[in-house]
Order: sequence, then structure tokens, then C-alpha cells
Amino acid sequence: MSKKGICYLVGAGPGDLGLVTLRAKECIEFADVLVYDALSSGELLKWTKPGCEKIYVGKRAKDHALPQDQINALIVQRTKEGKSVVRLKGGDPMIFGRGGEEAAELAEAGVAFEIVPGISSTIAGPCYAGIPVTHRDHCSQLTIFTGHEDPTKGESSIDYESLAKAPGTKVFVMGVARLREICEQFVKHGADPATPIALTRWATTGAHRTIEGTLATIADIAEKQNFSSPAVAVIGNVVKERAKISWFEKRPLFGKRIIVTRTREQAGTLSKELSQLGADVVELPVIRIEDPVDKLGFAELVSSAHEYDWLVFTSPNGVSRFFDAFFSIHDDARCLGKPKIAAIGPGTVKKLREYHIGCDLLPETFVAEGLVEAFKKEDIENLTVMVVKPEVSRDVVSMGLQAMGAIVDDCIAYRTVAETEDPTGAVARLREEGADLITFTSASTAEHFFALGIPWPEHCVAGSIGPVTSQALVELGQPPAFEAKQHDIPGLVKAIRHYLKV
Repeated sequence: MSKKGICYLVGAGPGDLGLVTLRAKECIEFADVLVYDALSSGELLKWTKPGCEKIYVGKRAKDHALPQDQINALIVQRTKEGKSVVRLKGGDPMIFGRGGEEAAELAEAGVAFEIVPGISSTIAGPCYAGIPVTHRDHCSQLTIFTGHEDPTKGESSIDYESLAKAPGTKVFVMGVARLREICEQFVKHGADPATPIALTRWATTGAHRTIEGTLATIADIAEKQNFSSPAVAVIGNVVKERAKISWFEKRPLFGKRIIVTRTREQAGTLSKELSQLGADVVELPVIRIEDPVDKLGFAELVSSAHEYDWLVFTSPNGVSRFFDAFFSIHDDARCLGKPKIAAIGPGTVKKLREYHIGCDLLPETFVAEGLVEAFKKEDIENLTVMVVKPEVSRDVVSMGLQAMGAIVDDCIAYRTVAETEDPTGAVARLREEGADLITFTSASTAEHFFALGIPWPEHCVAGSIGPVTSQALVELGQPPAFEAKQHDIPGLVKAIRHYLKV
């Protein structure tokens, strides 16, 4: 019996990943096909399972990657093929998202579907701007409309006379291109020209920005500041509350665009810390981790790990690769034997703990030289040591331990290669918009970033996690503006704050 398909019309929220519902995350995780638009956070793509077909159908007012009728046909076709299809739409699919039309097409085609609501930017945008759309002192009514049509055309479906006279707050989206006409229509039909209005673009994201004015002045302000879509607008006296309760735009790194070059799997920790501080974080992974060329040799060393006196891990990636391979062979942790464990850096120790493995030796400085120095306090002469490391790396640890009389085997657990995918358009965004800071967490991230040939942005600086990375940047002609004193992610975040004086 063939599998029956189902299509989920899923609201992706306004942009902040934390505002995506648990149900939306579940749907994305088991999707066979993900059909997504330009207003969906690119971070959501990371939740897809291996092999998920990802189809971009992004839409802007004047730029449609795929016309609506073709989107409708696409989701019906894939669902009829027995696939689990997720149609991911920014905000809520039923609030000016044409979700109703897509649901009708699915219903007419006789295929199963489910609608998953999302948090709409019409509510979240003002909230992040510090504007309550309802307030006891100002209003008890909320009206939401779309500005995505010309209000001066004779066949306009928007009743501006009723809108202008209606009490309470008015919120509209997709109206930046026609902002002047919309405001003029409000005033023409009786609204006070001095009525406050605020516009927030890319609401809830790191690129969030708000401008304020009145119905009489906001169009000039927007044009002068080159304010563009996507944006949500709030009309009414509730805008006055922003002076007291604005919160999102007061975070220490707000307004700073920071590029994170770590692997897609590792970028999350640094990105999250910077985002929570208000930075506009752009993840541009320049490397990815792959299996070593000699997979058989790696497997043989892993299977004989119990024969060693010491296991040395130089990175979290090495820990993951080693123990994933180990537990694919053994189903009992005791098969590891009783080797002592050494690691470089708290990130590596944290990854070891995820596998319920402790650490016997951690250097004071989180570099290879620091680990060699720490081993000088141990008696390792004639002891066997396995160093779990990447394919291309410095031989500082292995050579240093051999000099102390240890019998050392290098266990090549992975290799670092150039990342070739850019599903979120990060490279184009860096080229077009520039950045304030680009972070580098290893020499390989520096080398692969500059191999992309992206012109270094004006007024942008490089930030380094440690001396090895700094040296690589110097050799590449871009000395770092600062180097973390503590060579890990918390140390790098601290160094960023110190450099930016926040």
C-alpha cells in the first residue's frame, strides 16, 4: 500500500527563531519536502532531516521566485506523491499569507493537509519595538489591514474612510512602497495628521530597526532614511508608549552586524550568545566537517582504544566523530577500557560530558602548546597515547608527547573542507550590506573565508579566538583587531564586548 502524503501549511513566525512554535519545528524535522519563502528565517533549514528536498519559492512585491499558481501546483503534486510536505510561510499562514488559497487548492485536490498557526509580525513587530497594540490608556480596538495595493486606484478594496474613522490602533504590513499614499488617504478621510505612526523593518531579527513620525511626516522620514520593506506599521497613540517600554533595541550589541564563520553545526552556540546581546548575526559557514580519507584506519584505531593509556582530544569535532564511531561498534561504554582522557579547551570537555566521559587533564591555556606543558607534570614515558585530531593540523601535541618518551598514534577522525552551500544567501548579504565584525574561531575558518574572494567590507574588523587563528589572519593580510584572552567561545564573546565597549 502506497504511503499517503500530507501537506502542512506552517507559520514560521516573524523572524526570531525563538518565536517558532514547537509544532512548526516538529513538522520541519520530519518533512520530506520543504517549500519555503523569503520571510522565513534561514535558521529553520537546519532542522530538516538528511535528504529533505528544499525548494525556495520566495516572494517579494516585485520579485517572485515562483508564481502563486505554480506554488499551489507544486505542493499538491508533492503531496500526491506520498510525501510529507511543509509549506513554510513567514509569520502566520492565514494573516495576509495566502494560506487560505493554498489550503483551498489542497482541499480541492483531495489531499490531506494541516494548518499550523505562527506568530504574526503584525503583533510581534510592534511588541519588539516597545509598542503595545492595545493599551487601557489608549485603545481597546485593533484593526489589521494590508497595504499591498494602490490605495488611489478606483477599485481599491480598502475602505480608508472607515479605517480613518475607526477608533483604536491600526496595523498594516506590505505597505512601505505606498506609505505616502496610505498616509494621505488616512488624512483625506479625516484622520489627524499629527497621529503617531511607527514602522519596524525586519522585526524581531538582528536587522530590526524602527522609525517614528506622524501621518504627515513619516513618508518623508522613511524616504530620507531609505527605509525599505519588509516592515510593519503601527498607527495610533500606543506608539507613544515606545519611549517608556522599548527593550529590544536597547541591548548592548544592537545595530552591530557580526559574521560567524564556524561550521553550520557549530555556529549555533556563538550565534545564540551574540544574538541574545542584540547583534545582527549572519551565519556564513566557510568549512564543513567530513569523514577522513582513511576511514578504515580510523575505525581500526577506534576499535583498539581500550589498549591505550591516554586518549587526547584536540577539539569537540574529534570527540563527536570518535564516540559516534565507538558506539557504532560497541554498545557498552566499558569497552573503552580505562584510558586517561586529556582535552584542549572547555568546549571539548563539554562535548566529552555529552557522552558521559570525564576529563583527567585540561591545560590552563586552551592551545596545543598548553596541553604539552600540562603533560610535563605527568609521567608518560613508554605510555601509549592516541591523539584524536583532524586530517590537517599542527603536530605540536604528537611531537611534544613523543619528546617526553610517549608512544603516540595519531587518530585522524575527520577532515575540514570548504563549505559549498549557502542556502540563506549569507555571501550575497555580506557583499551587499557589509559587516562590523567577522569572527574567526580557527585558522581553517580564516583560510577558507579568504579563499571565497569576498572583498573585505569597509570599516569591518576581524576578531580572533586565539593565537593560532591570529597568526593565520596575519599571514592572510588581515590582522585581527583583537584576540580573545580565553581561547573559547565565552572568551571570544567577552573580547567582542570589550572591543566594542559594551
